[in-house]
Amino acid sequence: MTNAPASPPPPTVAVLGAGSWGTALALHCARRGLPVRLWTRSVEHYEAMAAARVNARYLPEFPFPDNLAVEHDLGRALAAAGFVILAIPSHGLRATLHLVRAALAELAGAAPRPYYLVAAKGVEIDSLRTMADVVQETLPKEHAERMAVLGGPSFAAEVARGLPTAVVIASADAAAAAAIQQWMHGDGLRVYVTHDVVGVELGGAFKNVIALAAGVCDGAGLGQNARAALITRGLAEIGRLCIALGADPVTLSGLAGLGDLVLTCTGGLSRNRRVGLALGQGRALQEILDEMGMVAEGVNNTLSAHRLAQREQVEMPITQIMHAILYEGMSVRRAVAALMQRDLKPERD
Repeated sequence: MTNAPASPPPPTVAVLGAGSWGTALALHCARRGLPVRLWTRSVEHYEAMAAARVNARYLPEFPFPDNLAVEHDLGRALAAAGFVILAIPSHGLRATLHLVRAALAELAGAAPRPYYLVAAKGVEIDSLRTMADVVQETLPKEHAERMAVLGGPSFAAEVARGLPTAVVIASADAAAAAAIQQWMHGDGLRVYVTHDVVGVELGGAFKNVIALAAGVCDGAGLGQNARAALITRGLAEIGRLCIALGADPVTLSGLAGLGDLVLTCTGGLSRNRRVGLALGQGRALQEILDEMGMVAEGVNNTLSAHRLAQREQVEMPITQIMHAILYEGMSVRRAVAALMQRDLKPERD
């Protein structure tokens, strides 16, 4: 990474996905002076944003600047884009990328070949593929090789507000990492780079499972000692699985590991923690999700992490318990007892 080539000139940015995270990243890039096109698949959402010049559904406090346009036509969004941010929730990314591939084919080389930044955090439930895997499997090779992934402790509302935030970008392509770092760094955002795509992706996905558990802990009134222990042991089990899948252990002590885990487990803006809080108070999962009206990635990530742990034969007791709470009807009281009564062992495996 230290000998990366100089970054190309500032591009037009296409942000695909107009949820809170995509909108926050679009607002940040616009603050950086880049022309931005924020794409949504929903005609209704597009018309509302175009008329009001704000994303009233997700970030109503932040009006759009003049250099941020909204788009419903994917071809128009991609036509001049040198930088594409993929902010679609993980369960919908593959389907959206098939649309992107079709739009690129229609443009037939008229559009530039952009760099791509994956801003979604998750692992597909059925295929157990990461979001980087999905990009590589769906986009043309000459596009997929210009990809990076984004991680680190970063609530959307705080990024939209320009509050100090540090993130990490991972890519096997040094040019992609350097270019995206230069374009995004500044105006409240400090950007680091790494080569460890696997560690950044998996750390960002699996911390959502532990955040659910931390919310359950707080919702059930188990105390701050319990929460601290859960976060610490959660990091240990995330590390076991990530390392088994090829991650660099150093990544897990950095922004995409420990940093993102602590924020999501303790921050009041964490959707995953909010779901856990409600579960800990005895509410039903579907009722909680219907009321939120937004995606809590940890619900799907729990299935993915549980299946990967079984496949890799990695012990993940907190993940196993969250799977039992979410999908097997285990009560919080039984879950606490199951964790506390496990066989005694050394702290380090």
